[in-house]
Amino acid sequence: MESRDLIARAKSWLEQDPDPETVAELDAFIGRAEIGDEGALAELSDRFDARLTFGTAGLRGELGAGPNRMNRVLVSQAAYGFAKFLLGREAKPSVVIGYDGRVNSDVFARDSAEIFAGLGLRVLLFDRATPTPVVATALRELDLSAAVVVTASHNPPRDNGYKVYLGGASAGSQIVSPDDTEIEALILRAANGNLADFPRSNDFDSAPEFLVDTYVEKTASISTRPETPIRFVYTALHGVGWEIASRCFVAAGLGDASVVSEQIEPDGTFPTVAFPNPEELGALDLAYATADRDGIDLVIANDPDADRLAVAIRDDGVWRRLTGNEVGSLLGWRAAERHKSSGAPAALAASIVSSPALGVVAAEYGFEFAYTLTGFKFVSRVPHLVFGYEEALGYLVDPEKVRDKDGISAAIDFLSMAGELQERGLTIADHLTEFTDRFGAFASTQISVRVADPSQMFDISAKFRESPPHLLGGLVVTAVDDFANGVDGFPPTDLIRLTVAGGSRVIVRPSGTEPKLKIYIDAAVTDGVHRTARVVDVVAALETDLRKFIT
Repeated sequence: MESRDLIARAKSWLEQDPDPETVAELDAFIGRAEIGDEGALAELSDRFDARLTFGTAGLRGELGAGPNRMNRVLVSQAAYGFAKFLLGREAKPSVVIGYDGRVNSDVFARDSAEIFAGLGLRVLLFDRATPTPVVATALRELDLSAAVVVTASHNPPRDNGYKVYLGGASAGSQIVSPDDTEIEALILRAANGNLADFPRSNDFDSAPEFLVDTYVEKTASISTRPETPIRFVYTALHGVGWEIASRCFVAAGLGDASVVSEQIEPDGTFPTVAFPNPEELGALDLAYATADRDGIDLVIANDPDADRLAVAIRDDGVWRRLTGNEVGSLLGWRAAERHKSSGAPAALAASIVSSPALGVVAAEYGFEFAYTLTGFKFVSRVPHLVFGYEEALGYLVDPEKVRDKDGISAAIDFLSMAGELQERGLTIADHLTEFTDRFGAFASTQISVRVADPSQMFDISAKFRESPPHLLGGLVVTAVDDFANGVDGFPPTDLIRLTVAGGSRVIVRPSGTEPKLKIYIDAAVTDGVHRTARVVDVVAALETDLRKFIT
């Protein structure tokens, strides 16, 4: 009976699926399942016994047929539900839609535009793949009701996603609760209907080109325009960053980049990388090879939708990818210098899993500082924000323009800093030393435990909750805080924090976008000699003991 019900649900889905590829895929599974193929039944169960949930990060998942995959049926249901949500707030909502270069991103964006227009919304659709921050900026620029970006950012190649923003007081920030819950309820109501009954219309417009021009102009204005152009390598990691980033580099007086030609154009198959995430081992290998060939010591990388920035430098002849905390600390210090004489209230902010370093910078300059829950939907909402970041390579350097992480603007700011250092005869490595001399030594690392079964993440988390270690790296664990119960004024969330004697900290949380558990390790040494060496030793000792603990 159970398998018959499963097959019946799959057939019902098949009847309304407009995509020949997923129709063929699902039809084959159904045919095999009907003759008792256990593998096909397991595949149908995985696709139809669960559903991708719309949360504060929108939708994200693997491409394929069924409600637990990203496909035209699911996206159409999401578009219909989101449109109903907007219509419940105002009579004539307005939406701008953008999309990245992943497989079917343009198709999902077009379906959304037609459904929005069919329900009477005013719709602007970008006519080509566009960086996420450009779309988020367009929402603010035109004072629209909402924005949609079809993107899976830096997820694996076969993933796609659906990200939404709302207008209003925090225009350009990602949605937060309870909006996500209301949208999810309306999507589920739409899922009870049939796609054939969803009104559609082609009565929508292309997003005007001046939106891109305005983004380029405002982003270029961040630059301090060094007298001598910077020599750097740029890679888009097969994403959509290059067209607009290159215009910004030139307009900002930073010169032309040496590009990684194999990765510079959008390609949703991501042929040269296993994971299109600049944090992953090997992702920047082609950029290093290009820099070695051209005699360049600086690499700049955007992720596939260009909302993140990775930086690597040649240090003592060896390539070193800077951590998100290192880049965030330098850009935060830079922001503090920019705003120190403004006289206006100013705040720096970072996600709770980011280094304590930015808080020390804020205290030095007399600025407010806030830790937030993970995600830029929280970072971007901090009052009086002048700079915010999260250690996963996300930086907000221009809050007046955009209220989300922006890898292109961050690149312009970082390259400007490199130019200023160049004029002083210094390198990025020298500047990191200057940071340590002024604020103290900070080091961080991360353990990522990728799992096939999500229950494995909860098993490890339970171990930290129920029998946490008493010693790590030879240091006493002085406190264990379970944020599921609400801590430090934060709402309940799945996060565990271990405080370790001597200024160290460990945070354990599941990834919000991928099937893996993340363990963040941070240490600080703010006084005495040999601070850099000492803090590195502390982090290494903590990591060694944590790896033993989780096995």
